[in-house]
Amino acid sequence: MTPPTPSQGTVIGVAACLALALFTVAFTAPKHELEPLPTSRPNVLFMIADDWSSPHAGAYGDSLVRTPTFDWLASEGALFENAYCAAPSCSPSRASILLGKYPHQMESAGNLWSVIPDKFPNWVSLLKAAGYHTGKTRKGWGPGDFEAGGYQHNPSGKDYDSFNTFLEERKEGQPFTFWFGSADPHRIYETNTGVRTGMDPDRVTVPAFFPDTPCVRNDLLDYYYEVERFDRECGNLIATLKKEGLLENTIIVMTSDNGMPFPRAKANLYDYGTRMPLAIYWKGRIEGGKRISEFMNFVDFAPTFLEAASLEIPSGFSGNSLLELFTEEGSKSGRDKVFLERERHANVRMGDLSYPARAVRTKDFLYIRNFEPDRWPAGDPNAHQSVGQYGDVDNSITKFQIMQMEGRPTDKDYFQLAFGKRPAEELYVLANDPYNINNELANPEHAMVLSRLRKDLEAWMSATGDLRATDPKTDYWDKVLYTPDYDTENFDLEAKTKAYRMQLPHRGTFREMPCND
Repeated sequence: MTPPTPSQGTVIGVAACLALALFTVAFTAPKHELEPLPTSRPNVLFMIADDWSSPHAGAYGDSLVRTPTFDWLASEGALFENAYCAAPSCSPSRASILLGKYPHQMESAGNLWSVIPDKFPNWVSLLKAAGYHTGKTRKGWGPGDFEAGGYQHNPSGKDYDSFNTFLEERKEGQPFTFWFGSADPHRIYETNTGVRTGMDPDRVTVPAFFPDTPCVRNDLLDYYYEVERFDRECGNLIATLKKEGLLENTIIVMTSDNGMPFPRAKANLYDYGTRMPLAIYWKGRIEGGKRISEFMNFVDFAPTFLEAASLEIPSGFSGNSLLELFTEEGSKSGRDKVFLERERHANVRMGDLSYPARAVRTKDFLYIRNFEPDRWPAGDPNAHQSVGQYGDVDNSITKFQIMQMEGRPTDKDYFQLAFGKRPAEELYVLANDPYNINNELANPEHAMVLSRLRKDLEAWMSATGDLRATDPKTDYWDKVLYTPDYDTENFDLEAKTKAYRMQLPHRGTFREMPCND
């Protein structure tokens, strides 16, 4: 089964759809009983998307996006309902996965496009030292400079052209860990790919922090298209495992590094920036169809894989193994909250400044502390070093349409939500506000909760050695290396919007239309 690529066109052909159906049938297996831990060390297949948010998968109830691979893993393994990246930014999120540390504990690796030091234990390196065959394809840790940190190759493993090539180099019986890092659904998108696969724009659920316009819906369909492509490629890898007789003793993880590349999502501590899809399969160790509501942070991956391989977990890891959650006693684990953070994403503020924030997320509340509320959270209104205006938000028709709403009357102040400055503290009551829009900080009904969450966040920052616990105004992350230099001039907003042409189904074909501002 070969997934379509951009060069193969925008419409999934009959053959691809048939292959997808055959994969689904092939992996519809009966529920298995829990079995003793295998005597051989398990393999690890770690499959990570680039900018995919929860709840955009069928297993989470999204009826539009087609994710049969993820859904199969969830039905035959465990589906996590409260999985969170350590930071909503590629490089620090991926570094936290590998090093088992929170971003503020990893020095320069806490920023995007910087350096990852090899002095910190890395689960891939530790497995390799223990005899594992290790490797990766496509995007591993990054973007950034791993050689400057002392690594000879990407921290996620030596690069291979494909999973098959990787397996060919494996010694017979040797356990392995393989990192598959897709570039989907990271921008730039090929416009209208989603609608051309038959997805109905009328069925899109538009997050409440976006204006509900035809072009925003079309943009979301193109995002869905790339989510589906990632899902198909993951299906190919699992089919290879099955073909090679390796499925029985392989831990399979399917997730994302941070949230969708849209305003108020990626690079933000709101749920659409930090809450991740996550399914884990391990036959005989995870009961099929298990839904896990306990909270996990990506710092938990490293100790999980090491414990599964019966290796000692370094004392410097901040995470806790997830294996306990796969037992009956796991529901008593006390994982009732998760801590989140961000420093500098892109270099988009005059003076190379970060936008530092920390947060604590519980079942009912999200509390955020913004350390520099006078700075622009999405980047300066004028280009600094990269991405153009408001450069922490990837350029897109959704971004452009919201920028055009500045100062205009709309049903919500979409511009303020996406680009405006924020107060020093934010509190969201999730039962009433799943999209994290209404700041309830001043509501006296939540005074006791607010006090508790403040203390929880402060205690976590102190316990984990966060520089901002003792020096809230530290400029450490403002001075960390940022390597690229691009889009340093303001883009022409009107020209960008006029250049976008969406397509709508019309009498068996597609009708091209502009976006109305």
